[in-house]
Amino acid sequence: MSDEVFGVLGSGTMGRGIALAAALGGYRVKLMDVSETQLEGARGEIERTVDLARARGLYDDETARKALSRIEPDTRVEGAVANAVGVVEAVPESIELKLQIFAMLSEVCSPTTLLASNTSALSITEMASAVAHPERVLGMHFFNPVHKMKLVEIVRGLETSDDAVTRAQGVVQTLGKEAVVIHESPGFITTRMNALIGNEAFYMLQEGVATAPEIDRALKLGLNHPMGPFELVDLVGLDTRLFILQHLHRTLGDKYRPCPLLEKYVKSGRLGRKSGRGVYEYT
Repeated sequence: MSDEVFGVLGSGTMGRGIALAAALGGYRVKLMDVSETQLEGARGEIERTVDLARARGLYDDETARKALSRIEPDTRVEGAVANAVGVVEAVPESIELKLQIFAMLSEVCSPTTLLASNTSALSITEMASAVAHPERVLGMHFFNPVHKMKLVEIVRGLETSDDAVTRAQGVVQTLGKEAVVIHESPGFITTRMNALIGNEAFYMLQEGVATAPEIDRALKLGLNHPMGPFELVDLVGLDTRLFILQHLHRTLGDKYRPCPLLEKYVKSGRLGRKSGRGVYEYT
């Protein structure tokens, strides 16, 4: 397995998490981004994640060392993943940007390379329209933090072949995770459900039904959720959640209309952990 190349395009939170999971699975990982500074920061975050996991006994020293040695940061795409077994893009949720990325990957990758998007809501079919051999394009939706979360949603677009799905399932298994296969629909499974829960939590907060800590505590203790809806949205990013809700509102109707309080938080710069303040404050 160690001679097979797996590409990850985008070195933000999700990209570096996918890169680490692929390296732990035994792939040689090309972690690509336009910025050397961004890649250096991503490498540092990956090392900190591995050190913390090792301290908790999740990895031994040899496993950690080998995984880190398999991750190769690169600002170039052409040549880096020409014969990769697969490439996952993990760039921001802009369909225009993703179309540009997939058109570029179509030119620089082998016709047999599996091309996947980590999108949580956007159209796989639309992305595939930019690619020669669109039957190899699908969604591989990972969850944050990637090194802990077991689920990957494999999303079939209109042209996605059975062979591509089977190959993606093999990759997921190699990464030590489990897949569910779904047909393309706005928000897929988990994003659609999470958006409803999180949006309703904001409506309850806006109406004064309970405080944010009490709502979080109720869902953790009463529904056995590992995180409350406000803890989760602060981790994901309030701007990301708002973007998803706006997309679901346009495509699925009024039940996904974003709560005005969520919109106010985003306008005020309260974006969650990444900005130091969301529903909660972070130091």
